[in-house]
Amino acid sequence: MTPDQAKAAGNSLFDAEQSRHQRGLLSAEHPAATMDDAYAVQRAFTERKLAEGRKVIGWKIGLTSRAMQQQLNITTPDSGVLFDDMAFASGCTIPAGRFIAPRIEAEIAFVMKARLNGDVTRAQVLAATDYVAPALEILDTRIVRAEGGKTRTIIDTIADNAANAGIVMGDHRNDPNGDLRWVGAIVKRDGVVEETGLGAGVLDDPVTGIVWLARRMGQYGQAIEPGQIILAGSFIRAMECPSGARIDADFGPFGHLTCNFA
Repeated sequence: MTPDQAKAAGNSLFDAEQSRHQRGLLSAEHPAATMDDAYAVQRAFTERKLAEGRKVIGWKIGLTSRAMQQQLNITTPDSGVLFDDMAFASGCTIPAGRFIAPRIEAEIAFVMKARLNGDVTRAQVLAATDYVAPALEILDTRIVRAEGGKTRTIIDTIADNAANAGIVMGDHRNDPNGDLRWVGAIVKRDGVVEETGLGAGVLDDPVTGIVWLARRMGQYGQAIEPGQIILAGSFIRAMECPSGARIDADFGPFGHLTCNFA
């Protein structure tokens, strides 16, 4: 893709988010697009948000599970940007019409106290982490999930800011040096258990995702900054959240959080 094409695609994603009307598959329009092209579109999309006065509060890591990677025929995660207007507190009610087709995932959030980028080690990630907390990621898609017999590819997902739309943070602050592979959650929708999972579902260790992100960001001249929140990746399948849905995520000793969709 040319720089102009990437900018135009990023603008179309911004417009889709504002209008709550999805655009067509980017991968169908640009079948030769690479992952680098997709990240260029994501940058154009996020630059529009920055121009509107939004602030970066962190990053999300997606496609960390083996099942999702196999579904998209890839062997690497992806990443997206968290903005200040995406942050919600536990117990919140998400306004009706805020998102197009919201879904949620259960994740471990890392809150950083030191800068990270480039070829870092697991020990360096843990030393740079202030605390870890339970979180829900709200997913939304500005690009349709299927069109004309074709489905979203990794190109569409990356360009669409890794389907990132919101984050609900719990109040618990936990030591990052515990065995995060065994952190689990029971997630209910409307009082019914829909999903359960363990942190090990995220690349066998949620810290591994942060190592990957720091290295990827180093390749693009970016860095994880102190105070930023990093969503390490989901260990449950994405759950649909139609209007009226009540979500309860019980992480046991790690924390508990809820949200409602008006």
